[in-house]
Amino acid sequence: MLEFLRGRDVLVAGWGVSGRSLIEPLRDIGAHPVVTDAGAGALAEAAGLGLEVATSVELETADLSRYALVITSPGWRPDSPVLVNAVTAGIPVWGDVEFAWWVDQARLYGPVRKWLVITGTNGKTTTTNMTHAILRAAGIPSVACGNIGLPILDALRRNPGPQVLAVELSSFQLHWAPSVRPEAGVVLNVAEDHLDWHGGLDAYAAAKARALVGRVGVVGLDDPVAASLARKSKARRTVGFRIGVPADGELGVVDGKLLDRAFTKAAILAEVGDISPPGPSGVADALAAAALTRSIDVAPQFVREGLVEHRVGPHRAAFVRELAGVEFVDDSKATNPHAARSSILAHPSVVWVAGGQLKGAAVEDLVEEVAERLVGAVLIGVDAPIIAAALARHAPEVPVVEVQARDDATMKADAVMAEAVRLAAGFADSGDAVLLAPAAASLDMFADYTHRGRSFAEAVNALQESDIGRRS
Repeated sequence: MLEFLRGRDVLVAGWGVSGRSLIEPLRDIGAHPVVTDAGAGALAEAAGLGLEVATSVELETADLSRYALVITSPGWRPDSPVLVNAVTAGIPVWGDVEFAWWVDQARLYGPVRKWLVITGTNGKTTTTNMTHAILRAAGIPSVACGNIGLPILDALRRNPGPQVLAVELSSFQLHWAPSVRPEAGVVLNVAEDHLDWHGGLDAYAAAKARALVGRVGVVGLDDPVAASLARKSKARRTVGFRIGVPADGELGVVDGKLLDRAFTKAAILAEVGDISPPGPSGVADALAAAALTRSIDVAPQFVREGLVEHRVGPHRAAFVRELAGVEFVDDSKATNPHAARSSILAHPSVVWVAGGQLKGAAVEDLVEEVAERLVGAVLIGVDAPIIAAALARHAPEVPVVEVQARDDATMKADAVMAEAVRLAAGFADSGDAVLLAPAAASLDMFADYTHRGRSFAEAVNALQESDIGRRS
């Protein structure tokens, strides 16, 4: 499948983490990579490594016939002018994941691996890490890769190489990877997110459904959109999981125990109390990881060992501190309303720190559902007014404060977060949780969601007991 690239030019569109991972495999195939990007700094870095480069502006209208293939970074939209120019010229456009799939199928770096693909609006990284923990417990050489941080191509090039890949894939990556046929794939849930990129919920869900085309497809039955994909699944076998009593062909929960009725008559996999993070979303992620690993015959004992070993990563409902009976929780990874919903519903009373870039997602249903749990809200970021308006409509009794950045040095992102945390602490009393669950992306103010989470934690750790509980 890759022989057509030998001796040919391949355009690498986007000089990010995925773009860098393409260079050595392309050279190993015998292709000649050419890098394009909109950023002058990115092109200078690539050129400094001896690579041929071209600006994306000049390629928008240039003759691209010299290229056998364009490999795009996942963030590039289908309507990006360079990609449109390539398609118009009849040049195939692949994503880096599509290329990695064919590199693996070609056995360029050893025997073909089993791919366990994880996607969904929320819970991808937690489920991927849980899956990897279970595989480790079973002694299976494996690696967590993809959208979680390690490019798949870098994972394939490891020596000794893994036998199984726990692959987190975003909707962008799946859009650009039509050939991937995983050993098993899961769609955890589907809620409004990245609608500006995909153009609507249907297209977004269709991208997610590309995980359900291999030997086993797994869907979250408690999520209506994910559950509906079971009927459209192209997997040879489709199973589901739910936070309740499982039917035949499902995984679920009975009397505080995770139970598999899909891959055996009935097998206890773990105790709910073993799961980190605690709460319904953590249990759902654990069931999904269990389904993926059970689909490749990992024994129940290793599922339990892996789930006991797993602990939630930073910025994912991570406990920061308790002060005067108030818990401070960093869920900066809750970058859309669906994720924020799960985070808020894990606490009986919440002072909500939220805001950022909503990316076209609606917050009305979220605010209406969680209104009774809110004792205060402090809003930051470009779309804070949208959240404030929803709170005014559905939770008019909840006190709301907006903290906006200013151009002067005293109110940059970290200073805004410090002020937001101080105000949130003032709304809180003993028994409350001050929860950073932004329901929005971070790039309007912060470098990324990890920067936002660190900023929150630093502000929390600077608080004094006298800052707590000034609400009447």
